[in-house]
Amino acid sequence: MVHGQRTAIVTGASKGIGAAIALRLAQDGHTIIANYAGNEAEANEIVGAIKKAGGQAIAVKGDISDPSCMPRLFDAAEQEIGSVDVLVNNAGMMRLSAVASTSDADFEAHCAINIGGVFRGMREAANRLNKGGAIISLSSSVVGLYQQTYGVYAATKAAVEAMTHVLAKELGPRGITVNAVAPGPVGTDLFMTGKPEAVIENIKKMNPFGRLGTPEDIAAVVSLLAGPDGRWISGQTLRANGGVI
Repeated sequence: MVHGQRTAIVTGASKGIGAAIALRLAQDGHTIIANYAGNEAEANEIVGAIKKAGGQAIAVKGDISDPSCMPRLFDAAEQEIGSVDVLVNNAGMMRLSAVASTSDADFEAHCAINIGGVFRGMREAANRLNKGGAIISLSSSVVGLYQQTYGVYAATKAAVEAMTHVLAKELGPRGITVNAVAPGPVGTDLFMTGKPEAVIENIKKMNPFGRLGTPEDIAAVVSLLAGPDGRWISGQTLRANGGVI
């Protein structure tokens, strides 16, 4: 289903869930601003795939922990296309450790990217998004599960959910929806790296469907929230996890 010619900024769009979201929203008819922090080749590959399928996209480099990043992404979108309808705050980081052994550097990095980057994206979108737009931020189902070693990461994602609920009330009068999507375990490089096969198999067994999620599973939920069928959903956290909780 083509949603019509709208523009979407997707942060962290060069791989994993972000790449799947960029590809799906392009398939839905959005022109894509594909943000990436470091891997230009992968970002250009996603942009190339979108263009090959008949869509429109540009890649824009930027680290969302840098306060200048989000304004530059919106500037690029406005210069290239004219305006922005959808912001997907996907970029994030995750380093796991017990609270007792988490370094100040890891704590600050989590806060700068997972909270600061998302906050600045929300703020920019609140001031520059078209009426009737959508803001979709990635949280995590570890908010609710609260597993060991996820303390700081879960805390940053809980902050994303809190800002989502508040901003939805602030932007409702402009017809802008604000939601969070909280995946469970998804088979991305970020998730798989460093995990023995036995651990991954145990995680699969925790799910009623007996499998990990896929990036495309999450992209489908984002597609709903970004499109016309999601206009009555706002201020929500959708736990896209196959029934894990």
